[in-house]
Amino acid sequence: MNANIATRHPTFDRPSLELGSTLKPGALHLWRIDTGEGGADPDRCRTLLSETQRARVEALRHDAHRARYARALAGLNRILAAYLDRPPGQIRIERSPTGKPYLDGADRRLAFSFSHSGDLALVALSTGADAALGVDCEWIRPRASLTAIARRLFDPATVAELEAAPESERLERFHIAWTALEADVKCDGRGLFRPRPPGAVAPQIAHVVPAPGYIAAVARARLPPVETWRMLELPPSDDA
Repeated sequence: MNANIATRHPTFDRPSLELGSTLKPGALHLWRIDTGEGGADPDRCRTLLSETQRARVEALRHDAHRARYARALAGLNRILAAYLDRPPGQIRIERSPTGKPYLDGADRRLAFSFSHSGDLALVALSTGADAALGVDCEWIRPRASLTAIARRLFDPATVAELEAAPESERLERFHIAWTALEADVKCDGRGLFRPRPPGAVAPQIAHVVPAPGYIAAVARARLPPVETWRMLELPPSDDA
């Protein structure tokens, strides 16, 4: 669990969304979406969602949660649309039997992973050989039964390191280990409680701090150096 958090406070550029040809094989783009009250209008966001996505949004009980999720999913669609050169409403995301989202047909060349927590969502994108990747971001906040969760999900060495850490560091260390695990299982799509297939090689994992109070991990078979990643901020609207 000795994570080297390569970028504590990366600078996220706010580019034009005409990005279809800018992602080169082997490169990595990481997008940040504001899903809080400073983000896009949630009613406008709902018009950019598929029927399945709208149903997932409306299934949430609280208005604030529905607004955040609508902003996150609409942001994902806008980002994918920018690379695929089509309207966000025409983006069709499929899911594997274990739940891993992917683009089908000719769009499958674009690998992506999506995560949201608190007022933040992240989208990681890649193309080329070994493009499959996983991203996880977490809002660092107190959790009940932190040690019990760690013992259930983490390997013994990680649990021992977490329990030996000073109390003041334990919460951040837990989230570092948690995001690494989530990014890992999202990379190959096996799911949180399935073991890695025999003979499969673990992906490389790197951590960044996408915003104060958050931690994120990205996993891919071979990751480019973090300093070469393109960090991008999604504007609230295409007119921004």
